[in-house]
Amino acid sequence: MNDVAVARSDLAPTGQMRVAINLGNPVLAQREEATGDLKGVSVALANKLAQELEVSIQLIPYDAAGKVFAALENELWDLAFLAIEPVRAEKIAFSTHYVSIDGTYIVSKESSVHSASELDVFGCRIAVGRGAAYDLYLSRTLQHAELIRAPTSAEAVDVFLEQSLDAAAGVRQPLERIARSNPELKVLLDNFTEIRQAMAVPKARSKAAEYVQAFISRQLSNGFVAKALADSGQQDARVATQSAVRSVKS
Repeated sequence: MNDVAVARSDLAPTGQMRVAINLGNPVLAQREEATGDLKGVSVALANKLAQELEVSIQLIPYDAAGKVFAALENELWDLAFLAIEPVRAEKIAFSTHYVSIDGTYIVSKESSVHSASELDVFGCRIAVGRGAAYDLYLSRTLQHAELIRAPTSAEAVDVFLEQSLDAAAGVRQPLERIARSNPELKVLLDNFTEIRQAMAVPKARSKAAEYVQAFISRQLSNGFVAKALADSGQQDARVATQSAVRSVKS
């Protein structure tokens, strides 16, 4: 069997490649309002890979990354797009990251807080989407502040407002859109982490992981990732550099 045939059998053992699409991160995936179709860089990469492997594709939308990870237990997907996290890496084989996104906070306009580090104090309560990359990161790193978990990242902002919490954690771009529509809110200028987004397959599928790594390296080199981000209106996300790709190969 050639490399494509081996990857095809590992990525689409049923004959169809089932792809988890996380709509909880609007930088990576969105739903077209008029048609309900899924779009974004995750969708573009999934379709490109399916075409290369000559397999049919099933896009399975989820409203939170934590739900994508939980679905792995029941073997509900063959490929996913998730942020690289140690907890997830126990069960998932990640490619090198293809895009980086800022994790930051939204706070009240009247808040005296100006930097992310100021929020890690006793009595501070921060809303976060359960199982999101920043939930996992903050759970490891916060020493004093308390995390209040919402079912999804989008709902974390609602919880922040409804319970008058000190902040909500999330991806910079959607938080800034919320702040622009609500003059009583502001987004901090700095970040508490850099979220590295990657392609992911179940850890046992080593041949699939090798092929996916080579695939994403090609799509970074030929400009496909940058174009897909621009086409979906997400020019602010940082495309991974080739030095990052080379460091994974070495």
